[in-house]
Amino acid sequence: MINNEKYNLEERTAKFGEKVIQFCRNVALTDIIRPLVIQLIRSATSIGANYMEANGASSKKDFLNKICICKKEARETKHWLRMLNTALLEKKQDLSGLWQEAQELTLIFSKIAISTKN
Repeated sequence: MINNEKYNLEERTAKFGEKVIQFCRNVALTDIIRPLVIQLIRSATSIGANYMEANGASSKKDFLNKICICKKEARETKHWLRMLNTALLEKKQDLSGLWQEAQELTLIFSKIAISTKN
């Protein structure tokens, strides 16, 4: 990741969603895996979409609400990654990297929410 992209949260959340999509393209969809992949894609791509909405917020309250949704979606994404880690032991390393990024996004959005409230 180029250093500027690390601090451009719109770009970072978009890249994260893209990485999740790319990962999911390479997974064989069994009856167990399919619903987990669907949920993962929804939550992971929602982080960036809600951050885009936050940046266009009409008020501080609206901004805070969207940031809190980003945080919730990042936390949910960690859950689905954990479930997939159990179902796809052979993908543990890839899933660990995605989980780490979801964790960092969770912490970033937590900090933004706290700063916005104060």
